Amino acid sequence: MALAVAGPVLPACSGRKTIRGQPVVAGAAVLALGDSLTYGTGAGGDQASYPAVLARLTGWQVVNAGVPGDTTAQALARTPPLLEEHRPALVLLGIGGNDFLRRLDEGATRANVQRTCELVRDSGAQLLLIAVPRPTLAAKFTGSLTDHPMYGELAEALRIPLHRQGWAEVLGDERLKSDAIHANAAGYEQFARGLMATARAAGLLVG
Repeated sequence: MALAVAGPVLPACSGRKTIRGQPVVAGAAVLALGDSLTYGTGAGGDQASYPAVLARLTGWQVVNAGVPGDTTAQALARTPPLLEEHRPALVLLGIGGNDFLRRLDEGATRANVQRTCELVRDSGAQLLLIAVPRPTLAAKFTGSLTDHPMYGELAEALRIPLHRQGWAEVLGDERLKSDAIHANAAGYEQFARGLMATARAAGLLVG
């Protein structure tokens, strides 16, 4: 059941710098919230999903809260109980692809992602937002993908770190895909390593 979104969507705040986070220590609970790309569809096994790879590389206790087919509204509805259950130090939020594929209202998609971010921050957890590619006619024919601009706008407005072009690079490379919209094991490995680099640059990971 989708939750109603309260409050206006924040505009981008030009010139404001992202706040650097606090290091998340090995053994800390980290919640990976998303859809099939988080779940690991196409990887050939649970241990090849990006949360599993990230846990192996960082020592974090990464909870895979990816649900194939989830929309931003469904992820928003799942957020409060997941935060209550796991009390994560960090949330990795990558959601929106199914909204774009189903051509759902982009204003509602944006509002859902923003509200999810706000719930995470209100819980005391740190947040790393993951950009999702925007389906375009050009991408269909050229294979070249770019992030949907709303992720950059929300990251700037909310002053949170953003992992850019991670999925765009993986899903734009036939060698890293299991099908048209999912990665293979090598793709999830590459994504996890890129996400680590972003976390390190944002001060969330040391070493």
